[in-house]
Amino acid sequence: MPEQAHGLTSVAPFSNEERSVVYRAIFTRRDVRSQFLSDPIPDEILARILTAAHHAPSVGFMQPWNFLLIKEQAVKDQIHSAFQKANAEAALLFPDEKRALYQSLKLEGIKAAPINLCITCDRERGGPVVLGRTHNRDTDLYSTVCSVQNLWLAARAEGLGVGWVSIFNTADLSKILHLPKHVVPIAYLCLGWVRELHASPELEAKGWRKRLDLRTLVFQDQWGKSASEELKVSINNRDPGRP
Repeated sequence: MPEQAHGLTSVAPFSNEERSVVYRAIFTRRDVRSQFLSDPIPDEILARILTAAHHAPSVGFMQPWNFLLIKEQAVKDQIHSAFQKANAEAALLFPDEKRALYQSLKLEGIKAAPINLCITCDRERGGPVVLGRTHNRDTDLYSTVCSVQNLWLAARAEGLGVGWVSIFNTADLSKILHLPKHVVPIAYLCLGWVRELHASPELEAKGWRKRLDLRTLVFQDQWGKSASEELKVSINNRDPGRP
């Protein structure tokens, strides 16, 4: 889009085709755990998805993220051991009727994925006072999560699978990766090529949980006050993941 003389660009809507591609990436994105291929990811593709992640919005333009690529098998082995430890702890937290299903789920692809990526948040980035962060210190964390989502959607557009491994003790992960004290891990991701993706989220397909009905989650003006019936009808007609 050409830049105008005063530094602004047009906000014209996308064409129908362009818009459909954006929504396709959103609706077909999946959390990949067990379908990874061993084929390497070319640097030019890796550069594209990292660039997309770096162009995420951030409060006060603080850009608090770093991207730590993990390729060495020895490091992956340490990470996998940390996951197994935390996963065993997590299983004990579920009631008996859920525990067996939990233990049957494949929840990570640390060793199978050719690249692991830890996206971190530097909690000192931008200095002690950051525009927009004066009353909520956690906006740096929220900003970093936006970076994760950008990368995930870009990876989907490239045909790459991404899996978010969240079952870790943060101290273990930080120690293995030698993170400074002011840097916290936000997302540990597994990246790799896949031949296919699940038609619906894997946890939904395997009976762990169903997608909530969006119509029950949208309020208007105050908590608990339902949105208009017209909007509910529109949501029902448009939501491809509705129950």
